[in-house]
Amino acid sequence: MEIAKKEIEIILKEQREEYQRYVGALSESFESQVKLIAELAVKTQKQLIVIKEMVAKNTEDITLFKEMGAKNTENVEIIKMDIHIIKNDLKEKVTKDELMVLEKRVMFLEKKFQKA
Repeated sequence: MEIAKKEIEIILKEQREEYQRYVGALSESFESQVKLIAELAVKTQKQLIVIKEMVAKNTEDITLFKEMGAKNTENVEIIKMDIHIIKNDLKEKVTKDELMVLEKRVMFLEKKFQKA
């Protein structure tokens, strides 16, 4: 019986060592997978930070464009009023033909007063 007990102890020892190697391999595999997931989580977090910064910048740009649009609308209204004033002023101006006729009349009157 003593021999059977020793044989059982040897078999159990071998099985325990094999089991420990198996558990160790499982542990290493699990740890490497957890590290991979952790690295992916860190990369994802960095990407989210970059995206958040891009969204903030785009929001600022949109706000600036809206403000510029409002200013442009105001400027267009001012330009419209200026054009209206210029059109009315041009209607009151004398044409070149009218000016030539007037110059001839003035020259005629000047000659008439010089003779007199």
